[in-house]
Amino acid sequence: MLHPTIEELTKGEYNRYELALATAKCARLITDEYVRQHDAAEKSITGNKETDRPINTMIDRELRDEKAVHVAVNRLYAGEYVIDLNANEAVEGEEVAEEVAEEAVDAQAEDVLSDAE
Repeated sequence: MLHPTIEELTKGEYNRYELALATAKCARLITDEYVRQHDAAEKSITGNKETDRPINTMIDRELRDEKAVHVAVNRLYAGEYVIDLNANEAVEGEEVAEEVAEEAVDAQAEDVLSDAE
């Protein structure tokens, strides 16, 4: 049995698709954080074996030892990450606004060209 269950994660508000999308996005953020910490740890190494700490000790234990999807599910369950259904609508709204602005610029350019003729 998996814990937390899908019902516990969705809380009756989201479907499985939305949950899978949110988990994938969280896992991507977690992977990016791991890569950032790993790069910073590599840069901090001076080459002196006596004073340098191992890279593994400089990276957050949760990111280092657990799979990104497992960490993402746990963070969603704990409430550290929240599923925002309106986030995609905001992005779509921005894209529509950009398209309208581009059409307005194109229309103005056509007006200027037709006036010049």
